[in-house]
Amino acid sequence: MSKKQKKEWFDDETFWQEMYPYTFPEESFNRTLPRIEKMLTLAKPAGKSALDLCCGPGRYLIALAKAGFNVTGVDKSKFLLDKARDRAKADKVDVELLQSDMRDFTQADAFDIIINMGVSFGYFKDKQEDLLVLGNILTSLKPGGVCMIDVVGKERIAKTLPLTTFEVLPDGAKLIEHHEVFDDWTRTRSEWILIRKNRAKTYKFDRTIYSGQELRDLMQHAGFTDVRLYGNLDGAEYGPEASQLIAIGYRAP
Repeated sequence: MSKKQKKEWFDDETFWQEMYPYTFPEESFNRTLPRIEKMLTLAKPAGKSALDLCCGPGRYLIALAKAGFNVTGVDKSKFLLDKARDRAKADKVDVELLQSDMRDFTQADAFDIIINMGVSFGYFKDKQEDLLVLGNILTSLKPGGVCMIDVVGKERIAKTLPLTTFEVLPDGAKLIEHHEVFDDWTRTRSEWILIRKNRAKTYKFDRTIYSGQELRDLMQHAGFTDVRLYGNLDGAEYGPEASQLIAIGYRAP
């Protein structure tokens, strides 16, 4: 790392280990290949070199490789990278996997497309670090390269964020979630309580949330051009009813 960073919630590997079956269910992998086709239609990368930033267990990484891309996956979690490595081997695709913090990772002029999917943007307590990440992405893109970021927009959170939910999971475990918005409506705070085999474990985490305009402004401030917003991967217009906030921006040729 370029500097010593304080431990944050996503550094806790037990969170990913305990929540893996619920956060990354098997059926989510089966849905990814058609999603990749839609992503490529929206982003229109000029070449076949791709970076999956915060690749997790490799859902998009492997689908991109199957679509003919030369793919690098970066994640901070060794546990999730091991899952991605095992799945890539099982699916017989060649990918490069690197363990790194997204605040540190750059490969200058290396990629035609960089994706950051699955609400992996906005993890940091210092909001300026989101701008740092965007700068790293811009540096790592080839001239004319494209970046795609997928989050839940503030507009949707304002309408649909439940304060508390309770769910019985497929294996019989129970998950209780508490949510709140704080810091002048710029961040969400969540508490997940997983009850399994009469044992309860609690995980707490915060995220920065963005409206469509805020995310567009941040990307433009970082140097991206032609920033476009979509409400889903089908290319729907972004608005209060949008299920996703998909932001696409380009590095100038």
